Formats: sequence, C-alpha cells, structure tokens
Amino acid sequence: MTLLAIIPARGGSKGIPRKNIRPLAGKPLIGYTIEAALKVEAIDRLIVSTDDEEIARIATQFGAEVPFLRPNQIAKDETASIETVLHAVKKLDGYSKVLLLQPTSPLRNVEDINGIINLQHTKKCPSVVSITLAKKHPNWIFTLNDEHLMSPVIKNSQLEATRQKLEKSYVLNGAMYLCESNWIKEHRIFINHETLGYIMPEERSVDIDSQLDWLWAETLIGLEKNE
Repeated sequence: MTLLAIIPARGGSKGIPRKNIRPLAGKPLIGYTIEAALKVEAIDRLIVSTDDEEIARIATQFGAEVPFLRPNQIAKDETASIETVLHAVKKLDGYSKVLLLQPTSPLRNVEDINGIINLQHTKKCPSVVSITLAKKHPNWIFTLNDEHLMSPVIKNSQLEATRQKLEKSYVLNGAMYLCESNWIKEHRIFINHETLGYIMPEERSVDIDSQLDWLWAETLIGLEKNE
C-alpha cells in the first residue's frame, strides 16, 4: 500500500478571510493538520493543494510538500473537494490510496488518522469517511415552506419518540476521506453504498465554517492545553 495524503487549502474564503492560514490559538489553522499528518507512519507523502503562494510558503514551513499550485479553475468557491483530489492524483500518479484531510478540522489528531487507515485496511473496503454522532436525530428535522408550514424530512417520523428509543444517527464531520485511488478515479465520488464510516468523538469533530466555529475550536484547544 502507498498512501498519498492531500490537504486542500484555497486562498479565498468568504466566511472567514484567509481562514487556512489565520492564527488559531497562536498557530496557522493549516498547521494543526500538517503536524498531525506528519506523525502518521502510514502516510507515504503529504502534500498541500493550494492556489495561493502564501499558503504554499507556510505549508512548506510546517513540513508539507507543495509540488504544484492548483489551477484557478478548480480553486473557486463552488469547486467540490473531489475535483481537488482528482487533480492531485492525476498529477502524482502511482499511489494506491488517497487520504483527504480538511484543514478546517484542527482537532482531528494522529489517533483519528491512524484509525481511519486501520479500518480501511482491516475491512478491505474502497472508501471510508469520518463521521460523528448527530446532535439532532433526523426524526426531528423539518423543511419549511413560504407559509412557515413544517414538513418532516423523514416521512412518518416518530415525533413523540424519546432520544433513547431512536436508533443512533451520524453525520459527516468533514475531517477525513480515504479512498482507493483507482476507485475514486472510476467513480469520481467519496461515498457510495460500499463506504464505511469511521466514528470520531464530537470534541474532535469541529469543522470550522463560521466565526462561531472558530471561537469554539479556540476554546477546546485552550481547555486541552490546560489539562
């Protein structure tokens, strides 16, 4: 097995400007992911895919490779992560597996990365993604029309059921996507009926997409440092 790890980091970010290199508790956001990945022995090569010279410089300082700059056409707000991965595996052919590590998940640690790799190896499945326990069960999620009329997402849902009586449900936490290279080239997706879920705890599943997420991540990092 040869494993290529990719950290995608665009220069543009509307929600939090320059998010990927903004200091989080004193360290550039992308630095957390790079440092964790470099400690994982199963990763053969760690690269950052970016369109931005400053991000490339900082990523290199932390020890990641930046073998190319990503073309502008796949570095836009609407660019899907799958396009970033497909571009990288085409440029850097020869790896049997590819692991996408989102820099917006700074609390994901070495244990988590080793865990998803071991699960994929043990189960011999083509695709594994990280998930965490959903805070709200789909039973209690609704759509709302223009007249504010509520419709349950799950038809015939058990609205009166207690949390203890409902089957556990999970959500993608965005931290990790691990796939066989040939499989992802063929299917051009991360998830299908063959995909397994690797469970991460809530406290390490923060996905920074807003200022509130940022403040929560800083709080958790501060608590961890004070333990």
